[in-house]
Amino acid sequence: MPPNTTASSGQKPGKSGRKKGRRARLVVFVLVLAIVAGVAYGAYWSISTVRASFPQTKGSISLEGLAGPVDVKRDSYGIPQIYASSDEDLFMAQGYVQAQDRFYEMDVRRHMTSGRLSEMFGKGQVDNDEFLRTLGWDRVAKEEYDKKLSASTKKYLQAYAKGVNAYLQGKNGKQISLEYAALGFENDYKPAQWTPVDSVSWLKAMAWDLRGNMQDEIDRALMTSRLGPKQIADLYPAYPYSRNRAIVQQGQYDELTKTFDGGDDGSGGSGTGTSGTGTGTGTGAGTGTSGSGGTGIGTQGSSSSTSTSASAALESQLEGLYRVLDDVPTAVGVNGNGIGSNSWVVGGEHTITGKPLLANDPHLSPSLPSVWYQMGLHCRSVSAKCQYDVTGYTFAGMPGVIIGHNQNISWGMTNSGVDVTDLYLEKLTGDGYLYDGKVKPFTTREETIKVAGGEPKKIVVRQTSDGMPLLSDRDNELVKVGKKATVDTAAPDRGDGYGIALRWTALDPGTSMDAVFAMDRATDWKGFREAAALFDVPSQNLIYADTDDNIGYTLPGKIPTRAEGDDGSLPAPGWDSQYKWTGYIPKDALPYEYNPERGYIVTANQAVIDQDKYPYTLTADWGYGTRSQRITDLIEQKIKGDGKISTDDMRQMQLDNSSEIAKLLVPKLLKIDLADKDVREAQELLEGWDYTQDADSAAAAYFNAVWRNILKLAFGNKLPKELRVKGQCLWVDPVNSTAPVDETGKVLECGQRDADQAQPDGGDRWFEVVRKLMNEPNSDWWRTPAGVGDSRPKATNRDQLFKRAMIDARWELTSKLGKDIDTWSWGRLHRLFLKNQTLGTEGPGFLQFMLNRGPWKLSGGEAAVNATGWNAAGGYEVVWVPSMRMVVNLADLDKSKWINLTGASGHAYSAHYTDQTDKWAEGELLDWSFSDKAVDDTTSDTLVLRP
Repeated sequence: MPPNTTASSGQKPGKSGRKKGRRARLVVFVLVLAIVAGVAYGAYWSISTVRASFPQTKGSISLEGLAGPVDVKRDSYGIPQIYASSDEDLFMAQGYVQAQDRFYEMDVRRHMTSGRLSEMFGKGQVDNDEFLRTLGWDRVAKEEYDKKLSASTKKYLQAYAKGVNAYLQGKNGKQISLEYAALGFENDYKPAQWTPVDSVSWLKAMAWDLRGNMQDEIDRALMTSRLGPKQIADLYPAYPYSRNRAIVQQGQYDELTKTFDGGDDGSGGSGTGTSGTGTGTGTGAGTGTSGSGGTGIGTQGSSSSTSTSASAALESQLEGLYRVLDDVPTAVGVNGNGIGSNSWVVGGEHTITGKPLLANDPHLSPSLPSVWYQMGLHCRSVSAKCQYDVTGYTFAGMPGVIIGHNQNISWGMTNSGVDVTDLYLEKLTGDGYLYDGKVKPFTTREETIKVAGGEPKKIVVRQTSDGMPLLSDRDNELVKVGKKATVDTAAPDRGDGYGIALRWTALDPGTSMDAVFAMDRATDWKGFREAAALFDVPSQNLIYADTDDNIGYTLPGKIPTRAEGDDGSLPAPGWDSQYKWTGYIPKDALPYEYNPERGYIVTANQAVIDQDKYPYTLTADWGYGTRSQRITDLIEQKIKGDGKISTDDMRQMQLDNSSEIAKLLVPKLLKIDLADKDVREAQELLEGWDYTQDADSAAAAYFNAVWRNILKLAFGNKLPKELRVKGQCLWVDPVNSTAPVDETGKVLECGQRDADQAQPDGGDRWFEVVRKLMNEPNSDWWRTPAGVGDSRPKATNRDQLFKRAMIDARWELTSKLGKDIDTWSWGRLHRLFLKNQTLGTEGPGFLQFMLNRGPWKLSGGEAAVNATGWNAAGGYEVVWVPSMRMVVNLADLDKSKWINLTGASGHAYSAHYTDQTDKWAEGELLDWSFSDKAVDDTTSDTLVLRP
């Protein structure tokens, strides 16, 4: 039976609510006028259509399957707190409420994770579906559900699905979401039943975007067409352990009771390392040291590595693979690039409250609605029957709380960046592939892709005996390249060509869903560590605090081990068994830290532990620690002299806009002699600048333009076309090209990457590259040959290149912001646009206007603590953000604070669509109620779900 509604829907508006309501009605009026004018896309929209999907938030609704009544209390921002008397009722209500606000988002996600986007959006998504079917996320998720997850987790997933389906019962497209009406699904769309596997699959999408160093692996290999081993090593410098501290400084790993004590300054300690230093005869011979950014090119340590003879095949395969990867819809990040996060915890001895404070702000690509959904899940009485009293950030489509706190503990996450993926170049022979001199058959399966408005398409997915899917089958150009690859005696005979296969931990069934519930109900450090051990994919840095004044850090995850000399930094030869994974780091050998003497722990994607103090290789591609060290410095500045840190101090640290690269470069830039008075005028902006990147700062605008132009002149123009911005063309010396050359012997090469994915992106790896080169003023990197049609003299040293970058930056900003520097500001360049992730990017213009929001002029910047990231190769627009911010006060949980990037609702004209964004942009946090009294005091609407 359809749900029995006993009261009409409604929101309780305050003054701001009435103002937003007026704005919403105006937008609806404009929308209706647009439709009447004849620009409808798939359906005629009326005001009733726009409002039809708004959720009921008051009164009561009868839901079949509930054992008892459930209260859903929403505050003035529409954030729900759910109260139930059994676990099953709690998670059933979570499914119902999330579907009320976010079902369209949930539906798109499950179509993505199962490779069925074409069923919703037509033939334009067939290529994406082919790739996602090849990865087989939903197949792995089903195996995970059937064979790996605990009985209690399955019970919760079933209850959640029951709640989603109760919401869907009896509804057509327009009653679920406006987007269905826009797609023409207004009356005939009947969404499939939600299943537990749909929820589990979402973890695979999250793992994909947080998969580690695959992008660096591809980029290093592609660089070989234009750069030699020494040059590539320059662009992947060693991690600066002596300057930017690792996460674990005083800690241990349990295997065989091994311990170390590195001291608070990171020095000292003990332990043996097998970090994979070695030489290779790979694609450009070189040396490789694990943890140092993958110095050298080629798979390290073997004469049978991906040799120069196969480099053309590998380069072309990776170029095609990147095209495929770049088109895959983003789940939570920027397709693996630029993803970071901040989290830190300070123990009670350093806080005003005498108990820990914990902060977290994951950095992800901006989306509308936000990937996060705030929610509280409360058992009226915690017992064996009902075990949860937890609140925080959830994913719509998945039960439980991912980041937050319960009545005893709090936790946060940052991406660890450990290397859990490897690409393998496979030599194809007939229906199989070469492995240790023998031909092994692929396992195959046939997949049928249904296409809205078109004919279905069948594909065959091939996998190796290790379960590695052959990604290169998903691009016809890759197949052609593989068949025509030039080889010599240093590699296996070409035969039927080459392909690219993927080894990835997330393609094996795991227990991460179990971990979510176990963390939600953990009450102490021991329980939390046991829960974290279940979180196998994606591997995350987990920080911890509890009400008993304990703090901690642990690194969970399924992390592969490799043969001596192989650090996983480059594609490996699939025909050689010595490059097969040798196992996984034992869970009891993973680093952790508990109540360190310094009294705080910082994680911000830096190295987990000094490579010389740990016997396993975690990755060759850490973040370089700029944000983590700045946070550490801010904490130490505050506590020096027995200072105490408050909740608001933690908030202010999250908003720190300091540019670390500006501190290095500005003193040099101020010494550059400039003849042009207009450029000198811009240079003077840097005098006395405090290096903070506030939205209203003209100095920040000019410096970042100079930085962008330094990177372009020194590095960007020397990278291969596969890494440069799409459409930006250069006259270069020909390499393996049949294109016609001009009278100077140059060929015109145009970049191939989207602006938010290109290199140099300007992140803290590039900070480290430039820092090391500052002491080499005559390095070849500072030389810039005059381009075709460019009458300016070439730069031959660092200062000449800086001068040219300052000139170019002045005139770039003149064209973008005007000649009058008094009108310049960083926020005018550095803007955030929030886009609906389907129709807001691919729909007709008027629909994008209706569904999207922005711009917001933002402070912060790349590798700042306030990490509003931008890609220096592509421009200044914001491409990733702190997707939420929270500060948990373990002395009084009701004094904790939180904010989301957008709002609770996914309905475009709801008052809660983007009602948190203005405050988020200004760095404000909302009160975060937890106790029964605090929740009741802030409740605006109450909905009772009845059996």
